[in-house]
Amino acid sequence: MSTQFEAKELREIFTRDGAGLFLHVLPEDAFAEWHIPGSKNLCVYESAFPVKVGEAFPDKDAALVVYSFNDDTREAEVALETLLRAGYTKARRLTGGLASWAAAGGAVEGPGPAARGSLSGRYVVDVERSVIFWTGRNLFNHHTGSLSLREGSAELRDDALVAASFTVDMDSIGCTDIKDPNMNALLIGHLKSDDFFAVADYPTAQFVAKDVVSIANSTTGTDNYTVRGEFTLRGQSRPLELSVNLAADAEGGLAAQALCDLDRTEYGGIYGSGKFFSRLGQHVVNDLVHLHLKLFLKRA
Repeated sequence: MSTQFEAKELREIFTRDGAGLFLHVLPEDAFAEWHIPGSKNLCVYESAFPVKVGEAFPDKDAALVVYSFNDDTREAEVALETLLRAGYTKARRLTGGLASWAAAGGAVEGPGPAARGSLSGRYVVDVERSVIFWTGRNLFNHHTGSLSLREGSAELRDDALVAASFTVDMDSIGCTDIKDPNMNALLIGHLKSDDFFAVADYPTAQFVAKDVVSIANSTTGTDNYTVRGEFTLRGQSRPLELSVNLAADAEGGLAAQALCDLDRTEYGGIYGSGKFFSRLGQHVVNDLVHLHLKLFLKRA
């Protein structure tokens, strides 16, 4: 028995039996945009999808029909595989999804897939929501922590990133893995000292983009920009490259993630570095500090 239904065949079933067993498998906002009248909405991206299907359709003999917008992506296919594994042996998928259904004259509700508005314009960093996570390591241990931003901005033209900058509040450096308050304070004091980041003399660090390159064929959840710029720390400016994933968020702004490894010794923080000291043993500290930036931006 085929695991697919063509739209024309399915229209006949819809006309005869209604859409009580039709299952739209995208999130609620997509369901509101476009769906077959009378169908149910259960999002396949949720880990509880099999459980919710079982609650909505306790009869494993139900002839469920799953669908998405089209066949360009695999959500309906994955939903069908999940249902078949769960014992819904009569489950089928609407070939071509809602696009083929509508083209065949099938009834639909909703305005249709929403056209995304332009992202072009200037944005400023929401410093309350944004954070930088850091990880420092040596051969025997590692520590993790966070930093806050003082300010930042980005500019998009023709929906593409063309400029970006941000300023880090170095005095905000914190450690998240050491629970003992005295040991935690000891590490923070060490990081703020001249051994590492000399915060008393240089309370901020700054990144300014010089070149922004869009990554061809990027997809949601992968880096879509390479941003090369200048990073200033401890009064020293050096080139720094960021791999950036930038997208619109649900609140009309932007969300960005960037990853990089920063060589602290290039800026004068040489404590425990094998480049400058010998016989370090357990006192060695890796030169590279891993940074994970999570930035949220709102329209200026």
